[in-house]
Formats: sequence, structure tokens, C-alpha cells
Amino acid sequence: MRRGAAGHDRGMSQRRLRFSEHAIDRMLESDIEVDDVEAALAGGETIEDYDDGSRLVLGRSGVRPLHVVAADEDGVVTVVTVYEPDPARWDAAFRERRRS
Repeated sequence: MRRGAAGHDRGMSQRRLRFSEHAIDRMLESDIEVDDVEAALAGGETIEDYDDGSRLVLGRSGVRPLHVVAADEDGVVTVVTVYEPDPARWDAAFRERRRS
């Protein structure tokens, strides 16, 4: 896995990506590459906003759906975590959590 690269989000071209240690761990566990995260952010949509200023982005790398929790600050996008959503916990479009 390559670490650190230029990334994009809707309307946020030319921002740098920074990865938390937790995000790197999840990426290694799930075989998610930096390019996958970049693709998910570039073509993704924010499906939840959090009180701390971060957001949950639903994006895709090819046909693989990814959820990326990211926060923007001073031209840097910090990836807090990234994972492939579990169909048992999310609706078919991976936009809403299933009710338990």
C-alpha cells in the first residue's frame, strides 16, 4: 500500500490526504489501497455529517463500495477510517443503516 498521495473530493481538488493510524490498519486488513480511497472520495457523496466536523462518504473503487470517514482542515483531508460496508448492517444502496 502506498501512503500519502494527492486526493480529491467533490469540489475539493488539489487537497492532500492524511491517513490516521486506524485508517491505515483498516486498509491493510481489507486490502484497500490509497487509490481506492482517492476514487471513493472523488466520486463519492456525503451520506452523514458528524458533530466533530467529519463526514461519512459513500464512494466506489470500480464496483467495490467503500465508506470513508473524513475530515477537512486547512487543505488537508484526514481519512479517519475506511471500510467496505457490511450488507447486513446497511441498506442495499449502502446509504442508510438497517434498523436492528
